[in-house]
Amino acid sequence: MNCFKSTNIKSAKTAIATTLLTQILSIVLPTAWQSIPSAIALPGQKPDQVIDWIRTNPALRPEAGERLLVRKSDTPSRRFQFQASVVLPGIAAIKASDTNLIRSEQIRFFDIINGVTRSRLEESLRSIYGPEIMRDYATAKRVYAYPTAAMVQRSRGKNASQILWALQGELRQGKKYGYWVELLQNGKGSANSGQITVFELESLPKLEQELIKREQL
Repeated sequence: MNCFKSTNIKSAKTAIATTLLTQILSIVLPTAWQSIPSAIALPGQKPDQVIDWIRTNPALRPEAGERLLVRKSDTPSRRFQFQASVVLPGIAAIKASDTNLIRSEQIRFFDIINGVTRSRLEESLRSIYGPEIMRDYATAKRVYAYPTAAMVQRSRGKNASQILWALQGELRQGKKYGYWVELLQNGKGSANSGQITVFELESLPKLEQELIKREQL
């Protein structure tokens, strides 16, 4: 009986997450993975190619004038953002040649009303990129996760930075791309904001170094 109840609760949460994603993106999600076209513009391609892909992506549906940055919001407390960039979040320095290629694409949610979960971020990844990228993400190897045990211990100090425990995330290494997932905890056992970033594998070591540096904050 308890197992049946637990299964029903889990199914209900999944259904709610999917409904919320549909509402905030103002789209009707396909009912089958196979009906979602595979992504045709990803990090490593030119900005014009990515702009064309964003313009025709049925999940993103940008407004007139939106190019590499798409924003959607139904209330100030519920916002969605997709951004393709020539830089990777967390890495400030770029080469001059990098301005001709997209290096990362980030999906970000902010939701005070319903909160943000990992499953919600993953569902947005699937709806925007399709099954091929979702499979690469699902089978990707986790190479770094935080907060580490040392960060948790230091967060209990008198003058410790709250970022030591509030930020929870991981880096994953797929066969095609790297993935950075991060949630910002609100201190109440849930998160109000989170992001998932797709980036080129060659940037993985540098991003890992930058995140490890945060352990010293």
